[in-house]
Formats: sequence, C-alpha cells, structure tokens
Amino acid sequence: MNQTEGQRKMGIKSRFMSSLLLLAALACATGTACVHHHYYRVYDPYYSDYHVWGPDEVVYYQQWARERHYDEHRDFRALPPEQQKDYWTWRHSHGDHDH
Repeated sequence: MNQTEGQRKMGIKSRFMSSLLLLAALACATGTACVHHHYYRVYDPYYSDYHVWGPDEVVYYQQWARERHYDEHRDFRALPPEQQKDYWTWRHSHGDHDH
C-alpha cells in the first residue's frame, strides 16, 4: 500500500506532536518546565500539629527566611532541625494556622 505525500506529512507531524507531548510530560515530571503548586502536609513536632505546605505557607516561609537572611528558596525539609524548630516557633506567632 503506497502512502500519498499528504499521508506521509501527516504521519511525520503526528510523530512530531507525540514527541513534543512526551517531552513536555517528562519535563513536568522532573519539575523543570511546569510550575505546579505542590501541596503536602508537614508535621510540626514542636506544636504537635500539621500544616498544609502550599503557596500560602511558602509566603510565610519566605518571609521568615528573609528576616533571618536565609535562602528563601531552600526546601524547608532540607533545613537542619534547629532551623525548622525556629521556623515553627516563628510561624505560630504569625498569621493563621492551617491544621
């Protein structure tokens, strides 16, 4: 069965689009191309409660980090325990409390 020129071009375009979609999905999965709001719960062992870590909590975290001259883009989970404790102490005296 012979393909016409139009069918061949459609096949190439289809493969190209499929490749682009796959590349976009992989980029999103690795977090390099898509900005997603990742929500997760963080347990505060010092106050025995949970906080939803999302865009609202990030605002507080970045304010705390700026006040202390820390890197505000560093993942909270990568902070040493004493800095995490300092954050939770500060956090409980600022704003609303998500449980």
